[in-house]
Amino acid sequence: AATAALGLLPLGKTQSPESLLDIAARKVAEKWPFQQVEERFERIPEPVQRRIVYWSFPRSEREICMYSSFNTGAEDLATAPGGVAA
Repeated sequence: AATAALGLLPLGKTQSPESLLDIAARKVAEKWPFQQVEERFERIPEPVQRRIVYWSFPRSEREICMYSSFNTGAEDLATAPGGVAA
């Protein structure tokens, strides 16, 4: 069974286990906003902060679209009073 599972990986590549830092940072990011983490704990090492921030960002395209806005300014020109751009 183990050799069958290894057959799924590309030749010469092995899958490394997730680090304890990544596991812990992901769990923290799932539960609390980073701002609350900063307010509650005085000293958070820089590498830990970076991993929590990394895991705080949304992963699915749907969530990314929901929390971001793409504005080229073209909409503003079309809706300007009088419909004429300066």
